[in-house]
Amino acid sequence: MMNLREALCLENGGVVSLVGAGGKTSLMFRLAAELSGAGETVLSTTTTKIMMPTPEQSPSVILATSPEAVLARARELLAKNRHVSAACPHLLEIPGKIAGFAPQDIDRLWASGLFRWVLVEADGAAQRPFKVPADHEPVLPLSTCLVIGVVGLQVLGKPLDNNWVFRHERCARITGLLPGDPITEASIAAAALHENGIFKDTPSHVRKILFLNGAGCPEGQVAGMAVARFLIAACQESSIERVVVGKPQETPSVIGIFDIQNSGFAYE
Repeated sequence: MMNLREALCLENGGVVSLVGAGGKTSLMFRLAAELSGAGETVLSTTTTKIMMPTPEQSPSVILATSPEAVLARARELLAKNRHVSAACPHLLEIPGKIAGFAPQDIDRLWASGLFRWVLVEADGAAQRPFKVPADHEPVLPLSTCLVIGVVGLQVLGKPLDNNWVFRHERCARITGLLPGDPITEASIAAAALHENGIFKDTPSHVRKILFLNGAGCPEGQVAGMAVARFLIAACQESSIERVVVGKPQETPSVIGIFDIQNSGFAYE
C-alpha cells in the first residue's frame, strides 16, 4: 500500500511548496506525520496564513517573527519531536489564524540545515476547493524543489462561481468556461497547464505534481484518470510529472497515481 511520500517521490529532503485549493493544509500535515514518523526532521510553515495547528496536526508550534528565533526554539523542540510548525504571531483581524513568513525567511530556515524537509503552504483559497492565483500569488520560496498543486475533486460538476472557485473570474479566462458552467476534468487540466494557472510562477527546474483531493468524491480515481489523460495529450506543453489522487485524512491516503511524462498509470 503506497503512502503519500512514495506517491510524491519525496526522497532526499528539500523545500516542498503547496499551492492551489481544496486540501493543502491536510496534505501538508499528513506529509509531515509520514516524514517525521520515519525519523526525519520536518518544519511545516506558510508564506500566507493558516489556522493555528491543532496538537493532532503538529506536536509543537513556534510563533516568532524571525528565522533566528524559530531556529533557536526548534533546536530544543526537535530533541523531543521530529516535527515542528512555525509562523508569525496571531492575526488579530482573523481569529485563530497565524501569519506566514516572507519567502526569503523560508530560504534562511532551509539553509540552516536543521530540517531535512520544509513544507510550505504557499497559497490561500478562502476554503474553496478550486482556485486560480492572482497576480501576487502564489508566494514561493526560491529554495522550493517541488510544487504540489492541489484541487478538491468535490468541485467537479459544480458551477463556476464564487461559492466553489476562488478567483472565479480568472478561472473563467484561463479555462474558457462561462460563469455558471460546470467544472469538468478538462477545466482542471486547463488550469494546471496554463502559465497563469495553478502552477503559476513555478521555475522550470522545479518539479510539479498535481494532487487531486478525492475526499467526498467516490469517483476520484476515475476523475484522476480523466484529468491525467488531458495532461498526457498536452505532454509536450507540460512539465507536470504526475497526477496523484488521494485522501490525506484517511488510510489508505493514495487512491491512484498517473504518470504524465511516461504516459502511463503507475498505480491504480
